[in-house]
Amino acid sequence: MLHRIEPSPEPPVTLSAPAELLTGYLDFYREAVLRKLEALSDAELRRSRLPSGWAPLGLLKHLAYVELRWLQWGFAGEHIEEPWGDVKVRRAPWHIAPDETFEDVKTFFQEQCARSRVIVAGAQLEDRAATLGGRVPAEEDRPTLIWILFHLLQEYARHVGHLDIARELADGTVGE
Repeated sequence: MLHRIEPSPEPPVTLSAPAELLTGYLDFYREAVLRKLEALSDAELRRSRLPSGWAPLGLLKHLAYVELRWLQWGFAGEHIEEPWGDVKVRRAPWHIAPDETFEDVKTFFQEQCARSRVIVAGAQLEDRAATLGGRVPAEEDRPTLIWILFHLLQEYARHVGHLDIARELADGTVGE
């Protein structure tokens, strides 16, 4: 039996400021990720229903680290002890420790999103990243903030689609 969840409203259709549009949609998708994970049991959060082996809780942790890597480590150039904390073995599913709970990972995700919002609010869309993956390439090889935000937006949109499928397989819940 299918159960429908209703999405949060998208940013207004009259919005034309690029920074507000990008950050508005990022927040829309950040909320969608959490909405799709709410009410799943711990077993379902940790279970993979796909041959690739990823689990919904691992995807949430991955998205937290995506925020951290792109905006804190890459754009702002902050020192990050473990920028790849979601990946313990290259090409393996995202890592979740047995003692990590949904609340732990959700809190970490929300902290990274909050830090991202602060970084973006203090910059211009045309500003270039301080580093790229911990190294400092030539200025022209560093992505702009608008490129990074658009990249994050497409990553969120893709992964929310993955969660659509995982959630429907888990308990029949559908909806954006």
